[in-house]
Amino acid sequence: MTAFTLNVLFAVIWVAVSGSASVLNLLFGFAVSALSIGLVREQAHGVSYLRRIGRILSLLALFLRELALSAWKVAVLVTRPRLVVRPGIFSFPLTVGRDFEITLLANLITLTPGTLSVDVSEDRRTLYVHAIDCSDIEGARRDIREGFERKIMEAFR
Repeated sequence: MTAFTLNVLFAVIWVAVSGSASVLNLLFGFAVSALSIGLVREQAHGVSYLRRIGRILSLLALFLRELALSAWKVAVLVTRPRLVVRPGIFSFPLTVGRDFEITLLANLITLTPGTLSVDVSEDRRTLYVHAIDCSDIEGARRDIREGFERKIMEAFR
């Protein structure tokens, strides 16, 4: 049973035991059970539930930041009178290995304007990415590795 499922279950039990089925009481039960699960997991030397939520929110913040920046870059690029781009496909060596992590990385790349995940190699070690401007492939690889991939590994490992 995942920590989130356990948290929801404890919150529902709290509502049943307290006898008040209000949204505010459910949220209170959810918050108290999240703190309780976080304390217990820390004692068992597991990954803190609350820390994981913070890391996931950090990944979301990074995505929103990258979304805004890349949307601005693409907008500036296409509104120039003379379109000077070097589109192409480059390979990105994957550090993440689980299917969920690879899928999440590929989707975050695809949702960011100017880039598109094309394919994953058979051995799941390489992701092929199409970019609207491949003038700095090493820079693009570094941005993905130090951005999305690092945040995914922090949040889900």
